[in-house]
Amino acid sequence: MVVAPAAAIELDEVALGWRGRIAVRDVSGAFEQGSLTAIVGPNGAGKSTLLKGIMGLLNPLKGHIRIADDPRKDLAFLPQAGELDRSFPITVYDLVAMGAWRRVGAWRGFSAEEHERVEQALETVGLSDFRNRIVGTLSGGQLQRALFARLLLHEARTLLLDEPFAAIDRDTTDDLMKLLMAWHAEGGTIIAVLHDLGMVRNFFPTTLLLARQVVAWGPTESVLTPENLHLARHLCAGDYL
Repeated sequence: MVVAPAAAIELDEVALGWRGRIAVRDVSGAFEQGSLTAIVGPNGAGKSTLLKGIMGLLNPLKGHIRIADDPRKDLAFLPQAGELDRSFPITVYDLVAMGAWRRVGAWRGFSAEEHERVEQALETVGLSDFRNRIVGTLSGGQLQRALFARLLLHEARTLLLDEPFAAIDRDTTDDLMKLLMAWHAEGGTIIAVLHDLGMVRNFFPTTLLLARQVVAWGPTESVLTPENLHLARHLCAGDYL
């Protein structure tokens, strides 16, 4: 008897939006535990909106989002880099240390063990020499490395990443992609909004193609067909199934 993989996240006829405007509708399906899924689609397809709905930053206008209740499978979210206020005078070390917030809390002291976790995360992403730099002085690639280091401190089992490789250099992209593959190899569930379809085809076995609604969701080779991509562009132009 074959046992179906458990779901990390389930969506049941989910609609999301704000101020009466529906940005994505009728999304049903599941992200399996330990899966590696890309979310793709034209601009305005609702990709970022879907991630924010899963994270609880937007309440569904309709339907239900269910998250696995095992606390070891907590979610961690990497928003688009443009959403971070880089003018705030915080060091790279302090930015990364914020990843330990759920574990440490507001009033407990930051132990030697937690300091060691921060140092290890900085070393993993190649930023040990940047610990005292102000975040606003970093390049785009350096900032993304710091944000990935913060994710390491979360120790979450499910990662949601919104355009994690946008506007960063190839070396940084390669290094961070290797880090994601290592997380996945350890059983982590990864869901990433991406625009580079070549990267999706090379690394992500499962793809969700959105165009304000689900166009296709399944094995990447069967989702990223010319017909489906054409339909997604057509739907985002204003037509609906």
